[in-house]
Amino acid sequence: MSVQIRASIWFFICSFLQKAISAITTPIFTRLMTSQEFGAFNVFLSWQSILSIFLSLNLCYGLYTAGLVKFERDRVSFVTALQGLTITLICSWTGVYLCFHTFFNGLFSLSTIEMICLIGTVWTTTIYCFWAAEERVNYNYRKLVIATLIVSVIKPVVGITLVIFADDKVTARIIGILVVELLGFGWMFFSQVRRGGALFSKVYWKYALVLGIPLVPHYLAQTVLNSSDRIMISRIVDDSSAGIYSLAYSVAMIMNLFNTALNQSIGPWVYQKLKERNERDIEAVLLPTVLFIAVVNLSLIVFAPEVIRIFAPAEYYEAIWTMPPVVMSVYYIYLYSLFSFAEFYYEKTTYIAIATVISAALNIVLNYFAIERFGYIAAGYTTLICFMLYSCGHYCVMKYIQSTVLDGSQILSGKKLMLISLLFTAAGLLISLTYNYPLIRSGIIVVLIIACVIFREHITAFIKQLMLMKSNQL
Repeated sequence: MSVQIRASIWFFICSFLQKAISAITTPIFTRLMTSQEFGAFNVFLSWQSILSIFLSLNLCYGLYTAGLVKFERDRVSFVTALQGLTITLICSWTGVYLCFHTFFNGLFSLSTIEMICLIGTVWTTTIYCFWAAEERVNYNYRKLVIATLIVSVIKPVVGITLVIFADDKVTARIIGILVVELLGFGWMFFSQVRRGGALFSKVYWKYALVLGIPLVPHYLAQTVLNSSDRIMISRIVDDSSAGIYSLAYSVAMIMNLFNTALNQSIGPWVYQKLKERNERDIEAVLLPTVLFIAVVNLSLIVFAPEVIRIFAPAEYYEAIWTMPPVVMSVYYIYLYSLFSFAEFYYEKTTYIAIATVISAALNIVLNYFAIERFGYIAAGYTTLICFMLYSCGHYCVMKYIQSTVLDGSQILSGKKLMLISLLFTAAGLLISLTYNYPLIRSGIIVVLIIACVIFREHITAFIKQLMLMKSNQL
């Protein structure tokens, strides 16, 4: 296989294992921590996701990968400049926090230690994202796989050790994450900076700020879509319910492993195709991945009761009822990620923000009334509705780009995506109705297993065709 294919496969495996290790250790933490403590830790993660938008402008995401392709001839200077801009933002916000720490501690219901750790982990995560994205664009998979897996293994080991011996288990787990990431990711900052280029660059700082600041509403709204339900459940109901919902959400987000892995492995290639104005090749690679994501998500919905039993004790079992809608939401998140390639490359940041903000605002409104009236389980269905609208909004932005920038050239077929999405959503909702009827659900499982055995050659051929398709296109 070519280096591009080997790199794509290893990037997929690396991204999957990174998240899988975290997911596998979840049953350990749910047994070491009470549902209140588990809920409090997940609320911390929610605040971390929200505050990282302001602390770092999320510079290491879409616009950065697109920039690595656009500024290929001066990539070293571009990377160093964005590292410099990020550390400037982090230091500036740290100074603001220290001046008004009492106010911020009360606002976020976090201690000073937890807030310092939050700021620190935002920086370490950004360092890793900068370094990993460049490694992917250059197809340097060996260092990326080794560094990622070492940190991914050590992080839960340190976390479990600290949680066992600490009285304040939530803070102990947070400190463990920061310490491991500082040691595991800190060297990446110096590795990129020492190659040359200035930490300050008017051209690249302007590029990042002009595109990044309009994206703040987008990232904030995106985080609200992912996190507001847990925060609102904690405030409206209690931390225990937030913990139960967080478990369902965390397990459902295991499917996001496939999203992230596929997105990161094919992202640089898609940007290159857009740069070459070769849009026709894109659908042949992306559409099979949509089918793959749909099938994988349906599998988790079918086995949701068994998965919840594995991941947590009996007090969490009610989480099965929020699993189907949240798992289906992951599918629509993947659709958005496909549409976002064109949005980021052609710098339509204002349109990106509008589509996301509308979905997030609706999510808050629906959560407020639904949780009050129907309980925390309803938050899963409001999340699904909003992510469906979310993907539709970004599809409209992609359509606008196709008509105005690409002269009508099609990146993805709307009709094919709509058919797959409708069948997937209907199947997911029907399967969720069988949770109270174990015989029916068992029958579905048996039918699925038999179907896999009967059509195993077709399934294998499809996977080979997908890989061959990628090989030919890459």
